[in-house]
Amino acid sequence: MTTTTDLVSYEDALASYDPVMGLEVHVELGTRTKMFCGCSTELGAEPNSQTCPTCLGMPGSLPVVNATGVESAIKIGLALHCEIAEWCRFARKNYFYPDMPKNFQTSQYDEPIAFNGYLDVQLEDGEVFRVEIERAHMEEDTGKSTHVGGATGRIHGALHSLLDYNRAGIPLIEIVTKPIEGAGERAPEVARAYVAELRELIKALGVSEARMEMGQMRCDVNLSLMPKGAEKFGTRSETKNVNSLRSVERAARFEIQRHAAVLSSGGTIIQETRHFHEDTGSTTSGRVKEEAEDYRYFPEPDLVPVAPSREWVEELRAGLPEQPLARRNRLREEWGVSAHDMQSILNAGAIDTIVATIEAGADAASARKWWMGELARSANESGKSLEDLSITPAQVARVTELVSSGDLNDKLARQVIEGVLAGEGTPDEVVEKRGLKVVSDEGALTAAVDEAIAGNPGVAEKIRGGKVAAAGALVGAVMKATRGQADAARVKELILEKLGVSEG
Repeated sequence: MTTTTDLVSYEDALASYDPVMGLEVHVELGTRTKMFCGCSTELGAEPNSQTCPTCLGMPGSLPVVNATGVESAIKIGLALHCEIAEWCRFARKNYFYPDMPKNFQTSQYDEPIAFNGYLDVQLEDGEVFRVEIERAHMEEDTGKSTHVGGATGRIHGALHSLLDYNRAGIPLIEIVTKPIEGAGERAPEVARAYVAELRELIKALGVSEARMEMGQMRCDVNLSLMPKGAEKFGTRSETKNVNSLRSVERAARFEIQRHAAVLSSGGTIIQETRHFHEDTGSTTSGRVKEEAEDYRYFPEPDLVPVAPSREWVEELRAGLPEQPLARRNRLREEWGVSAHDMQSILNAGAIDTIVATIEAGADAASARKWWMGELARSANESGKSLEDLSITPAQVARVTELVSSGDLNDKLARQVIEGVLAGEGTPDEVVEKRGLKVVSDEGALTAAVDEAIAGNPGVAEKIRGGKVAAAGALVGAVMKATRGQADAARVKELILEKLGVSEG
């Protein structure tokens, strides 16, 4: 039988098999306190300092449901076009959790708060693919295990393990799709697009920052293959806790190739969990996957059922924001950009910052130009996201205002942005400290132009002879003399005036 690293080509895999996917996305809610107790959820605290008898599972302690967590779950369900349960319960999911002190997880099983919905996602070429939603249910996160020693950071080979229960009990919403069929060769792309769209939706709802790199949103990729023409699903694998959009796509693609290699050689797929490796784009075996009955679910006896009133549900529905896909299509039309350009803006995570910059007074073209150009480059070089840069949309809007008024040209504006990012103050303060305003004194400009003409007689003669393009050399000389602080267009006008040549 083939090993887990043996693969067939992606094309050969799709020629013989149809992929079927199921995506389970865990979203960490941005509540101030945990799901069943009053402990803080703030990041960065000393290990085990944000715990209490309830989230530590001490005998006699009783949980109380976080109302904001329930509200967030309903908002997510409504935004996913789900039905909202009139009555639902929590359940105990029993499993050996070394990082869950109760040794069971309070979750929902057969009675989720939201069920039977869908999310439309747009692929790179504009095609819209509908992903059906099985359910969205409430649960709590586990603690964090840190395995010390060994080469992999995993428990195998570690010398000892440390447990931090600060995260235990943080509210989670798990969103589970129905089997995704019919995507064919585009299955990995659909997986990525779905998680990306879901992330945008969660952020728009304001229930979580959904930052995958911080573990606030993570995806389990379930995948199986069916021989062409078959009707019965194959055995699935579940790649756990994939934490970037690119990795979701790579994990799905790798598993398609791996499954095809095993099946084509006469082997059998084992139902198991697998780990994704960012460095190689591959997966390795974790543990044999349990079925639902192995978790011995039973209703949580310490929590009353949740029965949201229809009035409350409709009130939350009325307050939902515009769907991200509809919003992007509206903005694309308003901004006059192509579908490809809008996809690039989405991929860069720049939509909200551009909108905020426009709201602060910039025109759409200028806002896009600076966020997708200079600032995107700076973010990429520093390994940060755009929203983590130390410049605000209002400050970018001020830079565009200074350019529009003629106080700055693009070269100087880049230096202003560089200064703001370096912590030198506001755009106006950077302009003042660095002396970056455009030279608008006609006398000073005229003197610089006269000097450039006198120093380059050959070039001046070409311009007089009709070669207007040669004026670029004199413009460059003036810009150098003024340290880039002249208005290049005005400099060119002065040069042509001096030499008695018209632009046309």
